[in-house]
Amino acid sequence: MTTNAKSAETAKGAKGAQSAKDGVAAEVRDLILALADSKRLLGYRYAEWMLGAPELETGIALSSMAQDEWGHARLLYALLKDVEDVDALEHGRKPMEYRNVAVLDEPTGSWADTVALMALVDVALSVQFDALRSSSYEPLRQRVEKLLEEERFHAAHGAAWFRRLATGTDASRAAMRQAAERVMEPVLQWFGRDEGVGGALAEDGVVNGAPSSLRKRFLERVSPLLEAVGLRDAYGDESPDFAGFDEGRRRTGGGGPDASTIERIRGDRNRAFLMD
Repeated sequence: MTTNAKSAETAKGAKGAQSAKDGVAAEVRDLILALADSKRLLGYRYAEWMLGAPELETGIALSSMAQDEWGHARLLYALLKDVEDVDALEHGRKPMEYRNVAVLDEPTGSWADTVALMALVDVALSVQFDALRSSSYEPLRQRVEKLLEEERFHAAHGAAWFRRLATGTDASRAAMRQAAERVMEPVLQWFGRDEGVGGALAEDGVVNGAPSSLRKRFLERVSPLLEAVGLRDAYGDESPDFAGFDEGRRRTGGGGPDASTIERIRGDRNRAFLMD
């Protein structure tokens, strides 16, 4: 690359970052919170199964994954420290203010449901992060590689358990199929609409693809798993139903995490013992 070409590329990147700050600041904030809140809730759902997993080794793995997700969440919240009260973001918001993937609102009811979080929800978040590798918003771009490196283990662990249940008994396969069906629609919605915030972020170079493109990448990644439970053809490239879709919170039908979950992840009871 020539000196002039390098200068042009640098200028392009600087312009993109500035545009992200000045032109779509609210959208970038929404994206950061959607990722941070989802990781925070996902880590908590993993932690709930540390002592209830089918095998001791799996419980240990969930402990590690929970720590990863909470670390990622804190890293993301910190990106807003210059414009937000990060402590208030982590400890002061009510359930309806969270922007997590909707399927994380409630505790999982079975081990198959938890496997669906690992194999599908976790992967969807990774697809969104992967689309930030060349982001015009430098603070996000700088943190992506470390996060994705840790996520590779999560994806492998989730896929292994998904296949194990899908190829086990008739009952385990049916449970895995049902769990996948519960997760897929809200996850596909979570990527957003091309005509909405997600499209604006793509146009500004914050994300390297429109929501429909990210959905396609996600489906390509999880297609072998869906095929294992007979669902590969159930989810095509067409957009999910966006009736009543909230662009900022990336969900339909309102709602939010249950109050008990929010009290626990905020550490309300234990924070009372903190000393200044």
